[in-house]
Amino acid sequence: MKEFSGRIAVVTGGGSGMGRELVRLLVAEGCHVAMCDVSMKGMAETRRQCEASGLPQGLRVTAHLADVSSEADVMRFRDEAARQHATDRIHLLFNNAGIGGGGSMIANGRDEWERTFNICWGGVYLATRAFLPLLQAADEAHVVNTSSMNGFWASIGPGAPHTAYSAAKFAVKGFTEALITDLRLNAPHIKASVVMPGHIGTGFRTNSLKVQTSNESDELDARQIAQARARLTSMGKDASALSDEEIKAMLAERARRFLNDAPTSAAEAAKIILDGVKSERWRILVGSDAHLMDRMVRDDPEHAYDDQFFGRFASAAGWHPGR
Repeated sequence: MKEFSGRIAVVTGGGSGMGRELVRLLVAEGCHVAMCDVSMKGMAETRRQCEASGLPQGLRVTAHLADVSSEADVMRFRDEAARQHATDRIHLLFNNAGIGGGGSMIANGRDEWERTFNICWGGVYLATRAFLPLLQAADEAHVVNTSSMNGFWASIGPGAPHTAYSAAKFAVKGFTEALITDLRLNAPHIKASVVMPGHIGTGFRTNSLKVQTSNESDELDARQIAQARARLTSMGKDASALSDEEIKAMLAERARRFLNDAPTSAAEAAKIILDGVKSERWRILVGSDAHLMDRMVRDDPEHAYDDQFFGRFASAAGWHPGR
């Protein structure tokens, strides 16, 4: 698929980050888009930005409230998208929605752990199942699943456990790689790509906390502060020594650094992804840090979780402690 003009794309997690930038770039190329998110406010901002850049006459950009971990929500999203776009087919499916949380099987609660896993993995599975008939009905189609460099390296460094997100992203990577043969045999007009970004500058930290606690406000509530304390505990730190205001300040600073210190912006990531789809690459690494870690893990897998290994990577990639 060398161009997207006149095609129909579905993008999950279109209300922020890479999802928003994918929507913007697709629209700029004349592609109709149906996006979903748990935040109508976020999707309204995505649409506003598309319109500010100039929305071609007749181009349809629709927003659908849906939690991708819920099969009922995903099926409703599919049916709404088909109806509002007056179509029985789509050409592109970007399974992009994801959150963090539930890093520790021990220090974090089961609800937080499963919320992360069910969105990051379950959302990919459910959306692929739901939209597969519409992809099959197209003349050509492409499924693009967002994994992560955590799909081949299950860590963010020796100072923090990262189990739920990594488990989900490994699942997404394996599923997409297996799809290549399945589609080649049973639906050869459909291609599949797995996207593995490194650190991308987004509001991922803040948005994850909002989704985990169902609080869309920018003001942190007691549950969010409690989750932050649990994360610090999982990292071996004494969270009881910090006041609520100190926790809030720490979270704000980490969110700021996550956005501003990333080697790759969300807009740059979206362009890399779309270029990869046009080139029919099944494996799309995003960011110099993802490329570096890919090489390092392949060269020295036995030491991938040693402190010294991470130190070499962080120094070369420009990562900082506490990202």
